[in-house]
Amino acid sequence: MKKTWIAFISVVTLSFITLIWIGTEVYQTQPPIPETVIIKETKEVLYTKDDIQTGQNVWESIGGMEVGSIWGHGSYVAPDWTADWIHKEATFMLETWAQNDYKSNYESLNVEQKAALKARLIKDIKTNTFNESDKSITISESRLAAIKENIKHYKSIFSEGKEEYAIPKGALVDEAKLEQLNAFLFWTSWAASTNRPGKEYTYTSNWPHEPLIDNTITTDSIIWSGLSIVLLLLFIGILTYYYLINHEKGELLEKPDADPLTNLKLFPSQKAILKYFIVISLLIALQVILGAATVHYTVEGQAFFGFDLSRYLPYSITRTWHTQLAVFWIAATWLATGLFLAPMISGKEMKYQRFGINFLFFALLVIVLGSMFGEWLGVHQFLDLTTNFFFGHQGYEYMDLGRFWQIFLGIGLVLWVVMVSRHILYAIRKNDASKHLLIILLVSVMAIGMFFFSGLMYGENSSLPVINYWRWWLVHLWVEGFFEVFATVVIAYIFSQMKIISAKTAGRVSIASASIFLAGGIIGTLHHLYYSGTPVQAIALGATFSALEVVPLTLMGFEIRENWNLLKSRQWMQKYKWPIFFFIAVAFWNFVGAGVFGFLINPPIALYYIQGLNTTAVHAHTALFGVYGMLGMGFILICLRFYSNRVWESKKLKRAFWYLNIGLVAMVLFSLLPIGIIQAYTSITQGYSFARESELLYSPTVQTLKWMRMIGDVIFSIGIFYFCWFTIDETIYNFKRKKVNGEK
Repeated sequence: MKKTWIAFISVVTLSFITLIWIGTEVYQTQPPIPETVIIKETKEVLYTKDDIQTGQNVWESIGGMEVGSIWGHGSYVAPDWTADWIHKEATFMLETWAQNDYKSNYESLNVEQKAALKARLIKDIKTNTFNESDKSITISESRLAAIKENIKHYKSIFSEGKEEYAIPKGALVDEAKLEQLNAFLFWTSWAASTNRPGKEYTYTSNWPHEPLIDNTITTDSIIWSGLSIVLLLLFIGILTYYYLINHEKGELLEKPDADPLTNLKLFPSQKAILKYFIVISLLIALQVILGAATVHYTVEGQAFFGFDLSRYLPYSITRTWHTQLAVFWIAATWLATGLFLAPMISGKEMKYQRFGINFLFFALLVIVLGSMFGEWLGVHQFLDLTTNFFFGHQGYEYMDLGRFWQIFLGIGLVLWVVMVSRHILYAIRKNDASKHLLIILLVSVMAIGMFFFSGLMYGENSSLPVINYWRWWLVHLWVEGFFEVFATVVIAYIFSQMKIISAKTAGRVSIASASIFLAGGIIGTLHHLYYSGTPVQAIALGATFSALEVVPLTLMGFEIRENWNLLKSRQWMQKYKWPIFFFIAVAFWNFVGAGVFGFLINPPIALYYIQGLNTTAVHAHTALFGVYGMLGMGFILICLRFYSNRVWESKKLKRAFWYLNIGLVAMVLFSLLPIGIIQAYTSITQGYSFARESELLYSPTVQTLKWMRMIGDVIFSIGIFYFCWFTIDETIYNFKRKKVNGEK
């Protein structure tokens, strides 16, 4: 066991040293925000640093990443504003020069004439004019004319609205804010189209793909993509070999003929947890309803089957709430599971445990409802920019809630860590066979509390590369990293209590699994940051280690088989059939959603062309719900199974399970994946901006595919209905019970 712990500690330590080193590089090499943007010929100041930074705050206040995207990060209906700005700017300049020089439009010119104008354009746009001495950027009058045309265009979109982009009329009408918003959009496009000093690629490694300015994939992206695929194949072979020679080496246990947990002692605090499951069920249902409204905006940009929904709940709000509620209910489920299992682990209930559970419950309600209301106020421009940052809409996907609500949630997590950890520490002091299993559980619990605070590491005026760096610490490391370790250890603990696996083996396997997963997962965080104004080292390390993330997922077939055999091993195991079925679904979607669809967009050569397209939505839905959502549902069911004393009627759960999984498959295969493939082809052959424009997304073929999503959505929604119905019904039944085993 000592070697296993040394491996775990070494992996975590070295991985974080590397990730933090890349962070220092992000700070030092990020695209500069100039003090002034100056017109070369007239020396007139077009923008100041304050204009750009305030413009970023304005962009955040209208929904930020929930209204189109920047550098590929964000939503899918409106364009990527960076790519769109660059293409419009380049097109305008080429057309203007073609008229001035040849009295013709650009497309009518011959090859030599086009090449001459394109070379002139590339020199004008890609030459880095940032002056280190006075921190200024210089632009030509030709580019200024294009910028003014863009300003006019974007002012119209955000003030008058555009149905195809799901942007309602009056989204932003303040003239000063519109000017500042355009200053920020200009800066993001400048960073994506200007070469780094001494390099032949831009601050975003030539993202987006834009043939007009020779923004094409870099050599580094190609090389590291190839290496990542080779490493993936190599380590799949190594891990498979390791698995086959070691997975039977645990202590042999004779599986009991009766359920060892039949007379499980239950505690008053566990009954207090039950109300969480009712609220979580309601949050799940609300999230699905908001998802239906959000996806309908892609076919009817301002309405919901004719009703002017955007007047009250614009796309930016429905999508914010849809994604945020997913994180809320999944995290709440896992946290509730930790609180439910805590007294089972220690064998006793600590002082004030029930009070703490009730306090956290009401705090959760306040945070969920308060943050949602604040976001609505922010998007509707009822808050000034600083107030919006703290109480309104921060504008960053999956962490849109205001800073105040983040801090409030962080305090709640600290309390959760204390409440769960004290029970685990009590059990560790017993020094029995489960000691190592409980230590790794304690590590994961403390990491969940600690790493949430990475989302507080940036400020109101931090730059976009810095914010994205810390944002993915939260989204990737917190949710996909240490919550994953927590889930693995919790399942191992439950199975050890059922005497299916020995506690000693469960501990060894859990630590080894955490080491393997985190070996790729920590540094693999960088695969989100290839083209976000980050240095090329992010591409090298992100590509290499994110490939390793996929390696353990290739063994999910073995896990599915073992769980299935588990169900058939003893008759009493049928009592736990549905929680285990949901764990089997987690293994399936871990392989398909996180593994196959994750690696589809992971290599730099792929992400360069398809970042922010519907291929991303494929991975998001199959990994976030397929893995973490299904796991949360499995946790709810296992807690209810432990608490309930009645035989479950399987009809509701059977329908919930199959409708959810069939619906998710249909959603992907009938709609999201085909649209993503069409967009990917367009991005590769024409340019990224074309893949995000309404001409493609509102074409007859794509519109038909959007409507076909209803098949999967309806089936999926039926599954949600049955799951919530069962959960609420079972929870109410157990609330009504006077006493349970061991309860005073």
